[in-house]
Amino acid sequence: MQKKRLLALIGAGVAVMIALTSTPAQADPTGTPTYRDLVAVGSDTTQGVLNGLSEVVTVGGVRVIGSYDAVPQGSTITTKDPAVNPACTNIGRPSGSGNGVTALVNSIAAGNGCIQFARSSSNNSASFAGRNLTYIPFATDVMAYAVRSDSTISKKLTRAQLTAIYNCAAGVNYRPLLPQFGSGTRQYFLQQLGFTDSATFTSQPNHTCIVDTIGGTPIEENVGTLLTDPRHIAPYSVGPYLAQINAVVPDVHGRIVLGQIEGIAPLVSNIGSTLVRTMYNVVPTGQLSDPVYQSVFVGPTSQICANSATIAKYGFGLNANCGNTSLTTP
Repeated sequence: MQKKRLLALIGAGVAVMIALTSTPAQADPTGTPTYRDLVAVGSDTTQGVLNGLSEVVTVGGVRVIGSYDAVPQGSTITTKDPAVNPACTNIGRPSGSGNGVTALVNSIAAGNGCIQFARSSSNNSASFAGRNLTYIPFATDVMAYAVRSDSTISKKLTRAQLTAIYNCAAGVNYRPLLPQFGSGTRQYFLQQLGFTDSATFTSQPNHTCIVDTIGGTPIEENVGTLLTDPRHIAPYSVGPYLAQINAVVPDVHGRIVLGQIEGIAPLVSNIGSTLVRTMYNVVPTGQLSDPVYQSVFVGPTSQICANSATIAKYGFGLNANCGNTSLTTP
């Protein structure tokens, strides 16, 4: 029965008639209260859905999630009332899953209460061993690849062909792109192609054809307007793509279309898709017994899991293990 809860999001004419939508969600918390009890930073992939959930998840009738987007890179955020928590003023905006979890870890170590959880689009728990974190699944996403609509690159590639492209073995007709290092999308995509990600990945032999910066700025994931050459190819998440084309979030898909991997249509978010991945909210393990954290995150009846319509609205499926707290980093 749980598998049936995974949403089948089929594109083409149906295009997810989730026009429960009105205007795109804001990048950072707006409305009241200005500063929220549960501040989230990190993944670009899930920033939209967490913004949506922040509007409907309440404790005592008060919004408690304050989710800060991964962009614009290089900007700052203020997550708590400066008069009460001056350390939470003008924090460098964490961009990407790894940077988000790192910011959470740093906040815990400093004891400043500036950040309460992180958004992560990959299971990067091995990188944070010993940090006493719990990775709580809530949504299911599908990874696809993006090319421009005017590209001659095939819209149907196998995993082996993608591996050859990102091994710089497919010729000059391909100019592969990757999101910035620290991106959960980048880590997951490379892992599925048999590679191990690192900060120096694009400078290693066989990978120097890959670009992960433009004009010195790290490439942000799931931004189709960055594909400016018909030879460009990049990993792209189905959830954000659907939210973009349905105007639930700002539409930055540009001229890109999503390609099929192993012949499976990318606009289907289910266990039959080729690259299915879990979206996580990462919380301090010691907070799991706190009533607010329990209400929001813990178990299949938690508020996040109960808001499956909001999760679907932003292009994701409800994860079959939503609210499970077994994945920890002791």
